[in-house]
Amino acid sequence: MRDVDRKQIVNRARRVIVKVGSSVLIDSSRGLQTGSFNNLAKQIGALRDKGRQVILVSSGAIAAGIAKMGLSHRPHDISQKQALAAIGQSRLMQLYEHAFERYGTKVAQVLLTHDDLAHRRRFLNARDTLHALLSYKALPIINENDTVAVHEIQFGDNDRLAALITHLLEADLLILLTNVDGLLGPDSRPIPCVERIDDSIKKGARDDKSPFGLGGMKAKLEAAQIATSFGVPTIIANGFTPHILERLFEGESLGTLFLPHSKKLQARKHWIAHTLRSKGGVVVDSGAEAAVLNGKKSLLPSGIVAIRGHFDRGEMIDILNEKGETLAKGLTGYASEELEKIQGLKSSQIESVLGYKYGDEAIHRDNLVISE
Repeated sequence: MRDVDRKQIVNRARRVIVKVGSSVLIDSSRGLQTGSFNNLAKQIGALRDKGRQVILVSSGAIAAGIAKMGLSHRPHDISQKQALAAIGQSRLMQLYEHAFERYGTKVAQVLLTHDDLAHRRRFLNARDTLHALLSYKALPIINENDTVAVHEIQFGDNDRLAALITHLLEADLLILLTNVDGLLGPDSRPIPCVERIDDSIKKGARDDKSPFGLGGMKAKLEAAQIATSFGVPTIIANGFTPHILERLFEGESLGTLFLPHSKKLQARKHWIAHTLRSKGGVVVDSGAEAAVLNGKKSLLPSGIVAIRGHFDRGEMIDILNEKGETLAKGLTGYASEELEKIQGLKSSQIESVLGYKYGDEAIHRDNLVISE
């Protein structure tokens, strides 16, 4: 483990994403807790007074709806969750507006679905809107648009959403506030620092979830992996710890700090690897596997031995070896029906088989990301 100066790391952060989970805002017997909103507003206000830009990603709409309707648990039916989000979202924002009003901060509600970030033009539009809000010195409060989201477009949890927003806005630090003291080790104490999230870290994570929330520790580790791959340090900490944000920025060793990768992914490749969802895949032979992994080459049709699923040109697909292991992800230059016709062939044969040719590559190396 390399030497880590926490205070130096956080002091470099001018733009900060703070994600707060439902467990920090909700009391199972009394619903949304006004005190939690006031404490959060006070701490974020202090960060803003010191010249930092803060973007808040907040869960709680469905949980607020559950509490308002007197339910004892989160339903599984999507339409019921959408209805509860509609019931709870206005109450959630009302509490935020009242809390931040005391500190002279204007808040702005931003609701996103996965499609907003998976489509490049909408991704850029969302980024421009958030930049405009920051220029007005408003505080963006972002949540998944649970009222319209269905399975195909859900982020899955707001931890992942926060990590994708970190990339979208090129933030300097991601803080995930939850109801535990960080990533716990075998001795049930928080691990102060993690240099790299590997399989042993993931397998050792406890995944206790709130009855009102969706993401557990595994979701937070996935979020940390997304953010750190883009070169952004991430902290998982307990939102109930008094003055948690202020103390983190003083350099106190609270929660778990995940160090950024020394070589970060380019913005476009990060978008391909972490924002897009796979629409299918291709299986490649050992020669193509070596060329992609070791030679950092484009994937050519000659190396493809099988097609998995149905997908269109330009969609993100997985590259698998013959053992079924995922080697990489990338934007395909040909649809699945086209690849079925030209798999195993040389690039010079593409036009004679299809009658046209988009390019020599099935997936160009500029649109290809090696899996971790």
